[in-house]
Amino acid sequence: MSFNTFGKLFRFTTWGESHGIAIGCVVDGCPPNIKLEEKDIQNELNKRRPGQSKFTTQRKEDDKVNILSGTFEGKTTGTPISMIIYNKDMRSRDYETIKNKFRPGHADFTYFKKYGIRDYRGGGRQSARETAARVAAGAIAKKVMKNKIGKKYKVVGAVTQLGILGCDLKKWNDKFINKNALFCPDKSILKLWEKYLLSIRKSGSSCGAVIEVRAKGVPVGLGAPIYSKLDMDLAAAMMSINAVKGVNIGSGMNSAILTGEQNSDQISQKGKKTKFLSNNAGGILGGISSGQEIVVSFGVKPTSSILINRKTIDKFGKNTSISVKGRHDPCVGIRAVPIGEAMMHCVLLDHYLLHKAQCGK
Repeated sequence: MSFNTFGKLFRFTTWGESHGIAIGCVVDGCPPNIKLEEKDIQNELNKRRPGQSKFTTQRKEDDKVNILSGTFEGKTTGTPISMIIYNKDMRSRDYETIKNKFRPGHADFTYFKKYGIRDYRGGGRQSARETAARVAAGAIAKKVMKNKIGKKYKVVGAVTQLGILGCDLKKWNDKFINKNALFCPDKSILKLWEKYLLSIRKSGSSCGAVIEVRAKGVPVGLGAPIYSKLDMDLAAAMMSINAVKGVNIGSGMNSAILTGEQNSDQISQKGKKTKFLSNNAGGILGGISSGQEIVVSFGVKPTSSILINRKTIDKFGKNTSISVKGRHDPCVGIRAVPIGEAMMHCVLLDHYLLHKAQCGK
């Protein structure tokens, strides 16, 4: 019971390890007759691909995806869509000297205690390499949502805090996000972020990040009031991403310091158009989408693989120390942006299909 499947009606199962032959996923529940080509998936995979800048791991993977099943003449058939991405730039020798040691902050200790065996080469299944497969699934969900809802549907993610440095959300610029390697939405802070991250990397350490994902054009009514709340499933989706330690919906934890009149989003009506005067709820009320922009943010811890020497134990129970060499992201949060977007697409499509099945509209 390893639980490698996510979703209810729109489901995907990922497989593979960081240093295995390949990784991939099987998507089930995709509606038929949706135009889908490998390039649609590749465009999303390219966003999280490693080795694209000096701010990420220098592991060189083209992350080229091949669709093995589930399409015919450029359209989905409604049957399982199987996809594969071959691993090409593994350097397992980097892990030989520490294969018996548990890396602090990683899941090495818990994996070994649970299963009695673990793949020490890059963490095996616990590696963030797995997330490429879910980005592929998210690309399919994105295609379906745009087909069903139209061009008004849009999901955009960005890094809103890098380590100790935040940004001005009032300066959020969708177009600028994809033009810089840090997925920064605020042009005025980018140079400072770059300088800060390079200093972190040079010191042999790492830093965390906060990522915000926004979804526009989401219809009213997605979600359920009790055990399948939209915000509940979105929180679970984001928490499933490697290194994520906290999730906020709308104002999230900050809601605790607001008064009732500050937190509640006032509503007005003009003709047939309903307007909310604020969005502290993050576009979700009582577990159901309100039609507003859905706003989810999540915190990613600092990369655990660092050069600085740390105390640990080995699998024999002996005290030792460890310094993790090799190719690692100084901030894993940067490449978590397209992963967060993918999970948003998957959850929203899942709830869209559930809503259609129950309410038929």
